[in-house]
Amino acid sequence: MTSFPKIWFLRHGQTEWNAEKRIQGQLESRLSPLGQSHARQQADLMRPILAQKPQCFVSPLGRAQETAAIALDGVDFTTDPRLAEAHAGDLQGMTLPEVEMRFPEIWAQNPSHLELFCAAPNGEGYDSFHGRILLFMQALTEPTVVVAHGLLGQVMRGIVLGLSQPEMARLSNEQGCIYVLEQGRERLLK
Repeated sequence: MTSFPKIWFLRHGQTEWNAEKRIQGQLESRLSPLGQSHARQQADLMRPILAQKPQCFVSPLGRAQETAAIALDGVDFTTDPRLAEAHAGDLQGMTLPEVEMRFPEIWAQNPSHLELFCAAPNGEGYDSFHGRILLFMQALTEPTVVVAHGLLGQVMRGIVLGLSQPEMARLSNEQGCIYVLEQGRERLLK
C-alpha cells in the first residue's frame, strides 16, 4: 500500500443545496448558517494543527473556499483544481427525488451518493475522479490540510485506508469535523 504524509481532511460546511438535497457536483451553492457554524467548529479544532504550519490546499469551488476562510482563520492556502468535487454531469442542480424520477435505472443501481455521482450521464466517472485525487495525493511531501468535498473526501480517505469503491461509498461523510489520515488509518476529530 502506498504511504502518504499525514492529511487533515475537512469537508465544507452544509450548503443551501445540501439542505435541499440538491446535487451540487461542480455547481455553486453558498454555506447555510449551519454550514458557517460547521466551519467555526472546524476553526476551533484547527488552531493547534495550524500552529504546526502544515501546507493547506483548498478546492476551487466556493463552498470550500468559504469554509477555508473561516476554518483556517486567515492562514494562506493554495487552491488546487484537482480538489473540486466529482462532476455529476446531467444530475447537477437536480434534487434527489428529481433524479429518482428522471433516471430511475441509474437511481436504483447506484444506492450511494458516490456511486450515483460517478454513474451520472455526461459526468466525470469514478476512474477519472479517483485518478485526479490520487495524483494530488502522490504529489504531497509533508503534512497537509485539505479543505474540499464529501465524495472527494470519501475517495481520498478510501485511498489511504486501502478500500474498494463500494467500501469508500459507505464511509461517513460528516461536516464540522476533521478526518485525520495517517499511516493507513483515520480518526475523527470533533
